[in-house]
Amino acid sequence: MPVIETSAALLILWAVIGYLLGSIPSGVLVARALGLGDLRSIGSGSIGATNVLRTGSKGAAALTLLLDAAKGAAAVLLARWLAGEDAAQLAGLMAFLGHCFPVWLRFRGGKGVATCLGLLLALAWPVALLCAATWLATAVITRISSLSALVAALSAPLWMLLLGYWHLLALGAVLAVLVFWQHRANIGRLRAGTEPRIGAK
Repeated sequence: MPVIETSAALLILWAVIGYLLGSIPSGVLVARALGLGDLRSIGSGSIGATNVLRTGSKGAAALTLLLDAAKGAAAVLLARWLAGEDAAQLAGLMAFLGHCFPVWLRFRGGKGVATCLGLLLALAWPVALLCAATWLATAVITRISSLSALVAALSAPLWMLLLGYWHLLALGAVLAVLVFWQHRANIGRLRAGTEPRIGAK
């Protein structure tokens, strides 16, 4: 945990700002702008990059990934610049929750993996790069995006521990739990052997 130096009022403000940034539905907006249809009626119904990829547009999926990551990074960097490390961690967490439970979409959002990567890049880029490498290695081996995300999320606290980012351990553990919660349906399909592979429409 970081040292709490910011006032309660400012922490609440940054929590709201982080949530609102995270709740911007990048995937829905990208799919609509490119004429790909309503993302919520495609594939899993998630608003993240993996589901955008199921439309067949790799460019749209890449743009969604970039924008979703940028939301998390922006929340952290703005809060750190204008407040402090404690506000930055809180804003990043709330950006993640905003993506998963956006008020604009009746609290039905995405899984939060890209937003999690973005906020980790802003908080501790070596940890984020190792998590990305973990995701990539798992994806190459299994070609299952959800399993890759679960392994990467589980690895985050471990990388934080090994690299000495002790002040991020609590956040890393919370994010890992939330990622697993968001993937509970995927976990069921993984156990049943019915989880789709990367690139399946």
